[in-house]
Amino acid sequence: MSAGARWAVVVLVLAVAGAVALWPRSPEADQGLPTRTSPTVDLAAARDQAALWPCPRAEGQGPQALRGVMATCLGDGQQVDVASAVSGRVLVNFWATWCVPCHEELKVLDAYARQPGAVPVVTVLVASKEADGLELLAKLGVHLPAVFHEGDGVRKAMRVPPRLPVSYVTGADGSLTEVTDPIVLTSVDQVREVVG
Repeated sequence: MSAGARWAVVVLVLAVAGAVALWPRSPEADQGLPTRTSPTVDLAAARDQAALWPCPRAEGQGPQALRGVMATCLGDGQQVDVASAVSGRVLVNFWATWCVPCHEELKVLDAYARQPGAVPVVTVLVASKEADGLELLAKLGVHLPAVFHEGDGVRKAMRVPPRLPVSYVTGADGSLTEVTDPIVLTSVDQVREVVG
């Protein structure tokens, strides 16, 4: 390496060190105090506002793929074995807060679930924050039981396709059948047809 190249490296290193030394810092960092973070959401208040129906906790086995998969019931914040929440004939719907078609589908599913003789509906919040999910459900006026796993463990266990919304119908024997026609449920009649 030539002498000129060595001096160029030295100048570059000194420039980087100077930039780091002069980089603006918060007053908390200078005083050794913890830095500011976004305010903590009061999940209890968000749960009260959403007023979700309780998550089912059946005695049956539920789908094999979900046995032992634990998730948070958005309605009460308690842990639930997802297989017990979707045991028997249940419509399981995967959604996210940023998924626009999910918003309309959630309202349709909620309207269906209020009908006499409706098959239970359980929703699974994915790829979103718990507080955001609660806020959206409250805004939509949807009160369906919902579960949430921060690492999307429910979606991974069921090997859900990489699209949203996605719905499944669980059978009494624990089988899982993906709803593919239609992809998005837009009416109560469609939901009735899908669940049989």
